[in-house]
Amino acid sequence: MKEREKRVLVGMSGGIDSSATCIMLQEQGYEVVGVTMRTWDIASQFSNPNQEEPNFVLEAKALASKLGIEHHVADVREEFKQVIVKYFIDEYMRGRTPNPCVMCNPLFKERILCEWADRTNCAYIATGHYCRMEDRNGNRYILTGDDSTKDQSYFLWKLPQEILRRMMFPLGGMTKLEVREYLASKGFEAKAKGGESMEICFIDKDYRDFLKEHCPDIDEKIGPGWFVDSKGLKLGQHKGFAYYTIGQRKGLEIALGKPAYVLKINPAKNTVMLGDAEQLKTEYMLVEDINAADIDEILTCQELSVRIRYRSKPIPCTATLLDDGRMIVRFSTEASAITPGQSAVFYDGNRVLGGGFIAFQNEVKKIVSGMTQQTF
Repeated sequence: MKEREKRVLVGMSGGIDSSATCIMLQEQGYEVVGVTMRTWDIASQFSNPNQEEPNFVLEAKALASKLGIEHHVADVREEFKQVIVKYFIDEYMRGRTPNPCVMCNPLFKERILCEWADRTNCAYIATGHYCRMEDRNGNRYILTGDDSTKDQSYFLWKLPQEILRRMMFPLGGMTKLEVREYLASKGFEAKAKGGESMEICFIDKDYRDFLKEHCPDIDEKIGPGWFVDSKGLKLGQHKGFAYYTIGQRKGLEIALGKPAYVLKINPAKNTVMLGDAEQLKTEYMLVEDINAADIDEILTCQELSVRIRYRSKPIPCTATLLDDGRMIVRFSTEASAITPGQSAVFYDGNRVLGGGFIAFQNEVKKIVSGMTQQTF
C-alpha cells in the first residue's frame, strides 16, 4: 500500500466507541490520525470554571497522546450553529420534527472528516458507528450493526457514495459489551466504564427550552393557538404549534377526560389536532427528498421494510414513486404516529437501500384515491 493508503482519519469524540476504533485500527496496521470536532459547548462538559476546552476534547487529546497518534481539534462551532442548529429550529418552526443526526452526517461531520482527511493525507475516514458496509453491483451499502440495540444505520441513509467509499466502521461486528471488554483488555478500564453520549449532542434539556433560548421571539412569531379535534372543533388553547410533536401524549396540559394524542400539526393555522391512539394509525405514508444508490431497488424489493423512527422495528411495506419524485409507501400492517420531518429508512433485510424524509401527510388520501390497487 502507498503511504496515503495506510492512513485513516478517525472522528474522536473522547468516548468509548471512537477510542476503541482508534486502537483497533492501529492493531490492523493503519496509521491513525484523530480529529475532534468542537461543535457546541454545553456547561456540563466543563469540569472547571477556567477550563478552556470541554472535557471530551481533553479526553480525546489524552487518548491520542497515550496511543502516540497525530491529533487535531476542529473548532466548527459557528458553522455548526449556522447549518445544524438552524435546521433544527427551522424544522420546528415549520411544524415538523427534525432529525438532526441524519442531517449532521452528510452536511457536517462526515463532510468535515473528508476535508480533514485530504488535509492530513488520509485515504480513509472511520467512526465508531455500529453498522457495517457491503459492496454490491458497483455501489456501497450500509448494513445494520450486529448489536441490534446499538445499530445506527438509520442515521446514515443520506450519506452519498463518494463518502461511503472512504468510510470504515470497525465496530459494526461487535456488541457494545464486547467493545467495553475490548477497551478494558487494552488497559483502558476507566474509559470502558464510561457513560453513553447524548442522543442530540447540543441539547442537554428539553428541546422547548432550547427553542426559547435560541429563538427568543418564538412566542411572538407563533403565540398561543387552538387544540382541535378531527372535525375541527376547538378543545382549548395550546402554547404554540412548535412545542408539540406527532404522537405526543404527556405535557399537553389539557383535560379531556380520556387520553389524548397529537394527531396533526397545522403551522399555517397554528392548530394542533388531538385524538385517540387509534386515530394515529395509518396504512400509507408520503415520503420526500429520497436518497438511494439505486431507487429501483426500493420499488422492486420483494422483502422491503421501512423504519419510521430510530430504534423502531422495520415495518414490511411496498413503495411507489410519484411523478414529482416523492414516494407513497403502503404498510403491510398499520403504522402509528407518522411524523413529518423524521426519516423513513428502507431496508432489504439488513441492507439499507435508501431513505427520505416523512412529508406532511395532508395529500395522502387524495393520492391514494387516485391510484388503483394494482399499483401496490
